[in-house]
Amino acid sequence: MKRTTGRRCSRASCTNSAIKTLTYIYSDSTAVLGPLSTYAEPHNYDLCSIHSERLTVPVGWNVIKEEIIESSSGPSEEDLMAIANAVREVASTDLGSKTMQPELGRRGHLRVLPSN
Repeated sequence: MKRTTGRRCSRASCTNSAIKTLTYIYSDSTAVLGPLSTYAEPHNYDLCSIHSERLTVPVGWNVIKEEIIESSSGPSEEDLMAIANAVREVASTDLGSKTMQPELGRRGHLRVLPSN
């Protein structure tokens, strides 16, 4: 089942709906082709199924392809346990040792703190 979005393929003169997003990581000489991003970004390229299958990259570059798993109905049990463990770890840290001074006033991004 293909998702239909209002976004079109970034390739010139292609009018097909985009289904994947291509991102170049120039510093690592890597191209990442994954599921369609949540929103369009100027440095990413949205591709249709035809152009995503025909993807070529410069010689010496790596390609990482992340496949779309349609049968997944949500996070796996391992994902949920990792989240639960992370929450437990944060909850168990001693937050009482870090006392914050009360905030007197706030204007935009500036704050006024009491002097000691």
